[in-house]
Amino acid sequence: MRTAIPLTVLATAFACSLATAPAHAAARDRVFVASYGNDANPCTFGSPCKTFQQAVSVVAAGGEVTAIDSAGFGPISITKAVTITSPAGIEAGIVPVSGGNAITINAGSADGIVLRGLTLNGSGAGHNGIEFDAGASLIVENSQIQQFTDTGIYFAPGTASSLFVSNTLVANNGFDGIAVFPTNAGVQVYAVFNHVDAYNNTNNGIGINSSAGTNFINATASESVAAGNGNVGFNALAAGDSTHFTLFHCVAANNTVGIEANGVGANLFVEQSTLDRNIANDWVIASSGVIFSYGDNYGLQGGSGSVTTLSKF
Repeated sequence: MRTAIPLTVLATAFACSLATAPAHAAARDRVFVASYGNDANPCTFGSPCKTFQQAVSVVAAGGEVTAIDSAGFGPISITKAVTITSPAGIEAGIVPVSGGNAITINAGSADGIVLRGLTLNGSGAGHNGIEFDAGASLIVENSQIQQFTDTGIYFAPGTASSLFVSNTLVANNGFDGIAVFPTNAGVQVYAVFNHVDAYNNTNNGIGINSSAGTNFINATASESVAAGNGNVGFNALAAGDSTHFTLFHCVAANNTVGIEANGVGANLFVEQSTLDRNIANDWVIASSGVIFSYGDNYGLQGGSGSVTTLSKF
């Protein structure tokens, strides 16, 4: 069972809240939610809101929303830069309505979104855990995203954007664990995954897809595991554009296929990684995709297609 915020943190937060303006004054840079809160409150530490949505509505752009204790705080629609955080020891849960997303992001082109320490559970009825449609960047840290009918993190910007995910579990989702799939031609996207675990998703563990006509996707996964997924553990897809997906110190195990480069412009670079007992093939190269290896990887089941070996330096 996760515990409450340490007293020293609470004391500091309480002192800050006392110094803020009276209720319903100008937007605050920091607001709070709690199991005992009320959305009619001003969202201070002493008078917290009940839901994340109300807190996001009243916090200043670029401000921070913090959960005081463990509870379910409801789905969120985000349209501005904001940080939503659950400190260590707090379980801030989000369960969406049936057919809806837990978090939907449609922010401005300069807006950065940070989600930290959240527990998202679709209960087999929610659509996506996080759907990112617009914004400058999304950072997801120390979170769990499970049991959505579609995808854990669906990153589908229509303009240039970046995705950073670390220390996060995406599991038991009805399609991909994480899908990077820009929706417009000419979009440049950067993505980094560090210590991400993608388990038992029906399709791909982590899929990078530029087939909508995207100019360039550059993605890197390090110290990450894709296991038990119904299709490909780590998948790079392209259609004549450019997808660069680098795996470093990663494991793809017990998927149908461990790793795949599929399509013209799909480039998968693999370094010091292990492909272990994937059901059909450890690797697949299809439709003029390319897998580059530095000769320091391990594949026990073999694969389909000829891997290109690169020199170390």
